[in-house]
Amino acid sequence: MRVVTSDGRATPLAQRLERVALGAAGVIVLLLGFFPISAWLPGGLTDVGYVSRWREWCLGLLICAGGGVVSAILLRRYPAGRLLDGGRQVAAALDKVPARTDTLLGLLCGGAYVAVAWTVFDARPLLIDEIVQVLQARLYATGRLTWPVSVAPEFFSVLHIVDTGPHVYSQFPPGWAAMLSLGSRFGAEWIVGPVCGAVAVTVFARILRATFGREASLTVMAGSLLFGLSPFLVFQFASHMSHGPVLMWILLATLALASVLRPHQMTRSGMALGFVSGLCAGIAFAVRPLDAVAYAVPATGFLAYAARREVATRYAFLAAVVGLAIPVTLVCWVNVHTTGSPTLFGYEVLWGSSHGLGFHQAPWGDAHTPTRGVELLSLYFTRLNTYLFEAPFPSLLPVVGGLFMARGLTRIEQLLMSGTVVHAALYFAYWHDGFYLGPRFVVPWVPVLIILCLRFVRGLRDRRFPVELRAAVPGIMAAALVLTVGTDLPTRIAQYKSGLSSMRTDYSAAARSAGVEGALVFVRESWGAQLVARLWALGVSRPAAAALYSHVDACLLEHGITELERRNVRGGFAERALQPMLADSAKVRATDVSPDTTERMLPGLVYDNECSSHVMADREGYALYPPFLLDNVSGNLYARDFGLRDSVLQRMFPGRASYRVSRAGVDGMAPLVWTQLQSPMR
Repeated sequence: MRVVTSDGRATPLAQRLERVALGAAGVIVLLLGFFPISAWLPGGLTDVGYVSRWREWCLGLLICAGGGVVSAILLRRYPAGRLLDGGRQVAAALDKVPARTDTLLGLLCGGAYVAVAWTVFDARPLLIDEIVQVLQARLYATGRLTWPVSVAPEFFSVLHIVDTGPHVYSQFPPGWAAMLSLGSRFGAEWIVGPVCGAVAVTVFARILRATFGREASLTVMAGSLLFGLSPFLVFQFASHMSHGPVLMWILLATLALASVLRPHQMTRSGMALGFVSGLCAGIAFAVRPLDAVAYAVPATGFLAYAARREVATRYAFLAAVVGLAIPVTLVCWVNVHTTGSPTLFGYEVLWGSSHGLGFHQAPWGDAHTPTRGVELLSLYFTRLNTYLFEAPFPSLLPVVGGLFMARGLTRIEQLLMSGTVVHAALYFAYWHDGFYLGPRFVVPWVPVLIILCLRFVRGLRDRRFPVELRAAVPGIMAAALVLTVGTDLPTRIAQYKSGLSSMRTDYSAAARSAGVEGALVFVRESWGAQLVARLWALGVSRPAAAALYSHVDACLLEHGITELERRNVRGGFAERALQPMLADSAKVRATDVSPDTTERMLPGLVYDNECSSHVMADREGYALYPPFLLDNVSGNLYARDFGLRDSVLQRMFPGRASYRVSRAGVDGMAPLVWTQLQSPMR
């Protein structure tokens, strides 16, 4: 039975199916976003701030309700409809040239991203994922795909960098690093994210025009600003993470495809738009493959269905395939020259097949089950309630309202919503809890969430609702904005500004200030970081090393590693020799004697002199190795400090003066201490 007419309009059957689907989605969002399901299930994951947030939201809702009452009283003599008409007139006056308006909205939001990048994140990569992507970008900027293999890899190994074969390279797909490399040529990788954000806002404004009509100037402007200035996206676009940029490519692909699917699209323009859609989808695949696949699968279905009815769309379909093939082929080419296989990515080389989708043992030892999948989805939704708008009430409240109110979805909404559903299903089957600056894995959901919020607000204008309620909406929104800007958002900014403090140091300037240039510098890391690096050096796989470090007492692991090093036992033999140590994994706890709380300790175990000396060294201070690698000015060669074994590297670089660097304390902002080392005897 047909669900659309020949001119693309939905039939009554399609409308009924649409209402059922939206209602079901509303129930799911309500359950996952407003109830602590993750805490009710026996998997162990829980949203620790759930209860305290609801206390704050109850107070915030009361304040917003008060603002609504004041608004309703004030608007008795000045109806809300006249206020909206005035807003529409102002928006229409500003919107005489829509393309220019959309661009200005993008530039406005892009300026906000630049400001946040500098004032909140110091225009530096802070998370290890960001650091590795920037390092790979700088390598790409030199025209190379890989680093040379070191004869002493334990001194240089870094999490998320593959160094287990004939090439050394980042575990991540090449797309985002390639984009960052454009900034690397000017020493400004930080600008790439804000530029992507500005483009995304501009494209989203075009999507809103296609959704609500060109005459809905006020809705387009308000929706674009709500999208572009939502704190969740502001922080993502201001960072060096890839989640914001992949959203930009998804939006570009969706806008182009929606234009192709318009009824009676001209052949030539349809082919061009189809090519653009496929090309953007392919670039999204190069940045974050799973996100791209999630939105490409339903989009392909829409396009294939339309191609059955119109010859012109068939040409567009072929053009989309060609556009898609170009970046996908480049990704395969990079994989061949790094991993050795066109379909094998670096994270699979490093972590094994368990890194992928499915219900199985996760790389870090915990089993990913359907129950855990539900827990993760619950966490994503409950966190979105906070991080999406940082509002004084649950951010998904208007989203749920929009799902129950929405009627007659446009084709572009259908594309985005179906892609979001597939995206959620794929991440239900993915084991990792991606949390940084909010639930980062679900950034691609934001366009749909914003559109649903707009549909909710527009739906409240329906005359079925009491005039007092309609008059209260401006006051509620104004009160929410004041509370967000005045209390909630400053708290979040302060949290982000104070986080990851040790990653913010300008190590290039610090080295020059200390007079250390062109030297071999050993970075004194914590005992725990040294244990992990030594496991890698023994040839223990990354998953096994992560499991051992997370579930074995640090002192027992120290002695086990030392014995294997003494006997020169490596690879699978070393891994099997250490496995019995996991027998007490259920008993170990975070250490209470070392400042590095990632180390594990078996209650009741008394540390001997060797282990105690490592703990005392940690208390004196240590630094983190990876951010030193961002120093591309001083000419220093940075390596991990291994004490007496440092002489091995000193002999390899006899022309360089040797230094050891650490922090004078465990605070991430403690001053750096540079100590010159004696040259080893030959």
